[in-house]
Amino acid sequence: MLVGVISDTHGLMRVEALDALRGSDLIIHAGDIGRPDLLEQLRAIAPVFAVRGNVDKQDWADKLPDTQIVSVGAYKFYVLHDISQLSMDPVQAGIAAVIFGHSHKPSTETRDGVLYLNPGSAGPRRFNLPICLARVVVSNNRIEPSLVHLNVR
Repeated sequence: MLVGVISDTHGLMRVEALDALRGSDLIIHAGDIGRPDLLEQLRAIAPVFAVRGNVDKQDWADKLPDTQIVSVGAYKFYVLHDISQLSMDPVQAGIAAVIFGHSHKPSTETRDGVLYLNPGSAGPRRFNLPICLARVVVSNNRIEPSLVHLNVR
């Protein structure tokens, strides 16, 4: 199963991001979406699971949860926007991966057997940070993340 992971679009859905997400079995958006039509563009590719970010304050965003557990095969992914708001122990909760955004800094790290994945920002460039998203290949016995740096100007 291929999971596309995107965050911090801030109202900008790049063609390069859509192209990189094609073929995903599902897509996770870790917040700071910016506009509801971006979710529709993603839904044209695969089912979408999204959480509200700190810039998602308009009425349409009231329907989005602050956190969400997404079942991916036999695994549970916990999704939130800002990792500093993580208020549970993923290991105790049986979570395989924590997906988050907010900082615009792409990263993958495994701690105590739990994947912590920030896909970075696929929206407007911030400072000198890359324009990035992630893919996660999930099989019966492993979760394999990869960061995808988008070639944009």
